[in-house]
Amino acid sequence: MVKLRQYIPRLAAGAYILNSGLSKRGADKDASEGMHGMAAGAYPFLGEVEPQQFAKTLSTTEIALGAALVTPFVPTALVAPALAAFSAGLVGLYLKTPGMTREDGVRPTDEGIGLAKDVFLLGIAGGLLADVLSRKK
Repeated sequence: MVKLRQYIPRLAAGAYILNSGLSKRGADKDASEGMHGMAAGAYPFLGEVEPQQFAKTLSTTEIALGAALVTPFVPTALVAPALAAFSAGLVGLYLKTPGMTREDGVRPTDEGIGLAKDVFLLGIAGGLLADVLSRKK
């Protein structure tokens, strides 16, 4: 049973991620190439993936993760690590993409604000993981 203290942040993160995935569904060629280009710049191994396949996979991943987060009977012990991995990848994208951070490499530029918000998803994942792990004792 998911605790209310877990479900509130799950619902917030899940609704956001689910909406993001749904908005990417059926992305056109230009949008797919933009998403793919940014991701491949941060994670070069993604350069081998065709842009429209990348966009479709990203959309499906976001829909699945978002739906799992908002579904109360999916255990937090299952969705918290998934959210942590996903959001860590997004934070990595932010940190590795040129022009997103100021000279210190952490604080966002005006262009980086949209990606910097992903640190909140990572914080939610950390809180959920801490709650799950503290209850195992």
